[in-house]
Amino acid sequence: MRAGDLVEVRSVPEILATLDGRGELERLPFMEEMIRYSGQRFRIASIAHKTCDTIHKTGGRAMRDTVHLAGLECDGAKHDGCQASCPLFWKKAWLKPAPATAAANSASAMAAPAAGSGMAAGSTIPARSAATAASSAGCTLEQLAQAARTLDPATNKVRYSCQTTRLFAATEPLPWWNPAQYVRDFTSGNHSFGTVVRTLLLSWMGALTRVRWGYSLFRRLYDLTHRALFGTRSVEMKLANPIPSPTPRADLDLAPGECVQVKPADAILATLDARMKNRGMWFDVEATAFCGKQFRVERRVERLIDERTGEMIEMKTPAVILEGVRCPGRYSTTRLLCPRAIPPYWREIWLQRVPQPPPQGKTG
Repeated sequence: MRAGDLVEVRSVPEILATLDGRGELERLPFMEEMIRYSGQRFRIASIAHKTCDTIHKTGGRAMRDTVHLAGLECDGAKHDGCQASCPLFWKKAWLKPAPATAAANSASAMAAPAAGSGMAAGSTIPARSAATAASSAGCTLEQLAQAARTLDPATNKVRYSCQTTRLFAATEPLPWWNPAQYVRDFTSGNHSFGTVVRTLLLSWMGALTRVRWGYSLFRRLYDLTHRALFGTRSVEMKLANPIPSPTPRADLDLAPGECVQVKPADAILATLDARMKNRGMWFDVEATAFCGKQFRVERRVERLIDERTGEMIEMKTPAVILEGVRCPGRYSTTRLLCPRAIPPYWREIWLQRVPQPPPQGKTG
């Protein structure tokens, strides 16, 4: 199985047969939001052989027999409108090879998978029933719905369960220095060989800036390396004068489709407290890759599930998600080349409106 392969989501009865009474396979939930994709065909965006721990911050986590499908993110429809837009995880047992005719018809729109690399040839998923392959007790739609939410008697609050809240339990520790993961980043088709080499080289140069001496020299070398590899200057994530809480805010009332420009990193850093947060929202080092660039607003984020507690959070200071902006896994040592591609959340104080571009084919 490789990134780029065409697969079909199995039928709902087949998928339910792979699940336990909690609606999980190997502790990873199949969520109600995923049902509507049954019977449809999608390209594999990436092989989820690893992911990041956003719950306990322990670093990288290893996964087995799991993929991300292109363009599929949770819409929160069955979790009371959670707007986190988390990428969906798909177990291989929930998928099957797409018919050869469909793969041939899709070749003109997207490169066909390499011979023998897809699920049809040498696949670990047999042609027999997914239920037999998974050797699981099965689950009903009612159990699936019940597993998604429970009432906490201590707080009288609803606690939600989803792939994100259960991700730590569904994964295993993966040390950042394990070289096998980087080999698989390339052999799985997730990244080109050049991307893997450039990312690792930059990480090694970044490690030199953390030694106890020669910081100025190594920082200059790091910036030169960053310019050579990625064509832009690097961002130094240091706060000269952290702002005390409450940090400042700006309300632009951005709507989907509006054009914005991400402010320079220095301007964003000036809005953060000592924890690198603005009103409780962390500015991730991975977001620096988008500073100074222009994007369209994809959606507003005003409520989401706390992945640690499972409780719904109503955000006092809303944020937005930008079209096509996903975590590149470039700078954080424990998340290098992570295929999860989480959408960063942006405070409106970190953005500024720009004129709408002219319609295609028109100028002026």
